[in-house]
Amino acid sequence: MPETIFLYRPVNQQELDLIAGSGWKSFPPRLPEQPIFYPVLNEEYAVQISRDWNVPYYGVGYVVRFAVDTDYLKQFAVENVGDPMHNELWVPAEQLVEFNQHIDGPIEVIAEFRRSQ
Repeated sequence: MPETIFLYRPVNQQELDLIAGSGWKSFPPRLPEQPIFYPVLNEEYAVQISRDWNVPYYGVGYVVRFAVDTDYLKQFAVENVGDPMHNELWVPAEQLVEFNQHIDGPIEVIAEFRRSQ
């Protein structure tokens, strides 16, 4: 069994619906204006993006968690985009199909945030 690590991703309703449509096994292709797929390395950062960015913009935000083969991930540098906790992996959009093949187990929703009424 390969060693795995949990990664996190803030998603909106549309992306979550596409993940569910895959049987909770893969992330949908990136849009042309999205050249990078960026899973984040910790839950706190994913919560921050979902709650503080996705909710104001989309009205709802989710955090998903998924395990990926650690050896496979070694090819992607950790990119820090702000505070020390703001660490991401930058996966080129053209590698997302391959990346999805290295997800071990289901993608699961671990948090949900909604705009207060």
